[in-house]
Amino acid sequence: MHKKKTVAVGIGAVSEEDLINVARKGYAVELAEDAQEAIREARHLIDRLSASDTPVYGVSTGFGALATTHIPSDKRAELQRRLIRSHAAGSGAEVETEVVRALMLLRLSTLATGHTGVRLTTAQAYAALLSAGITPIVYEYGSLGCSGDLAPLAHVALALIGEGQARNANGELLEGAEVLSAAGIEPVVLAEKEGLALINGTDGMLGTLVLALDELDALAKEADLAAAMTLEALLGTDRPFEEHLVALRPQPGQALSAANVRAVLKDSSIIEASRGPQTYRIQDAYSIRCHPQVAGAVRDTIDHARRVAGYELAAAIDNPVIADGEIESNGNFHGAPVGYVLDFLAIAIADLASISERRTDRLLDKARSHGLPPFLAYDAGVDSGGMITQYTAAGIVSELKRLAVPASVDSIPSSAMQEDHVSMGWSAARKLRRSVDGLRRVISIELMNAAKALDIRREVEHMVPGPVTSAVIAKLRETVEGPGPDRFASPEIAAVVASLESGAVLDAAAKAGAKLV
Repeated sequence: MHKKKTVAVGIGAVSEEDLINVARKGYAVELAEDAQEAIREARHLIDRLSASDTPVYGVSTGFGALATTHIPSDKRAELQRRLIRSHAAGSGAEVETEVVRALMLLRLSTLATGHTGVRLTTAQAYAALLSAGITPIVYEYGSLGCSGDLAPLAHVALALIGEGQARNANGELLEGAEVLSAAGIEPVVLAEKEGLALINGTDGMLGTLVLALDELDALAKEADLAAAMTLEALLGTDRPFEEHLVALRPQPGQALSAANVRAVLKDSSIIEASRGPQTYRIQDAYSIRCHPQVAGAVRDTIDHARRVAGYELAAAIDNPVIADGEIESNGNFHGAPVGYVLDFLAIAIADLASISERRTDRLLDKARSHGLPPFLAYDAGVDSGGMITQYTAAGIVSELKRLAVPASVDSIPSSAMQEDHVSMGWSAARKLRRSVDGLRRVISIELMNAAKALDIRREVEHMVPGPVTSAVIAKLRETVEGPGPDRFASPEIAAVVASLESGAVLDAAAKAGAKLV
């Protein structure tokens, strides 16, 4: 039996790669030696403060608006347990397994820094949940993104103490005590400070951000690929993408996007033919000519979001927090830095999907497609062709525009006005996941129609696409048939979406000589 791959969590930052491996690939986790030592040292301070007669927030007091209420020592374990129970107030749909595993890893990373004061046994039990593939049930609604993602993290902590519900590694829904017992994990009896340490973090919104960045890296390349194939299908010109012209505006993302388009179009006989004096068009429509400007700005937005995520991955977020041998209240749990970039990405996604949908519409419009049949139909009139695929893309784009309305500009007071300004970062994270999914579907619809258009050029006009485009079309044809009478369209869209999600389309392009960046 092969040993499960493991990520070591130390006092330093968790990497994006580690997060993806744990969240999406099910890697186990373990606490590194430096983390174990830091946790032990910090717990010594909590034990000393707990024995003191002086009230200390989070150790011997209540929480939020009840922070001045002193709690006697014999009630503190019950205080922590009740804190978790009361804060596990989520509602709505279950949050996806990969998001829950991401937020769990990030919470463990903060525990590992030695700035929270939890016991080593508690941190080890938390790691054991991840390693056993246990996914506590977390609900979509409940976090305001300030004092961290309280409700989502509390639902995880509830499973840690043997309450609530969780899914085991096989996806079976079990009661908290049952799932722990089956995995050989003892329920944790929380000590002073530990309840707060388990729920005071921006881990849900940050985990969602890192997962989205991983997907958007691929989607940015796939958008460039789709744009290049549409340009080829519409007999456009590649002149605006030439390096010396792009360099006149030295935006880094724009340069990368234009380079990808050039790589896809390299050695295309269709593009070569379009340069002739009889066929040359001075200007293509903005949705084609300006693709690198839009897609490049999206890339630069992704880079900015990744920079913010990098800062946050290196953070130790808790309140109160242990620093320089003291325990102090602070405001690092506020989700504004993450909430802003989550919203910024949703804006960029909406625009990238919008320009893609406009190109799809051009492919299907006989008046603007330069000789292609109406809606790419096999027998126009009898067949509707790709007409309604554009409707689907348009509907998604409309939804993406609504999702681009920022959540982080909102705030709603809570906790008797103690928590009077919140980030709504969790809400920004939830809508970003929907945005990423929508973008993939819009790009898939463009790619599907561009491939069909190029097949028609080949069959009717004997125009042969370039080697990269041909390789991509061949990959798509493994699951989606070429031109012909109308078929059930929905499964074909789903097949292209799956090809993008798996990376198969980019792999095909790379094997044909276009390793997109």
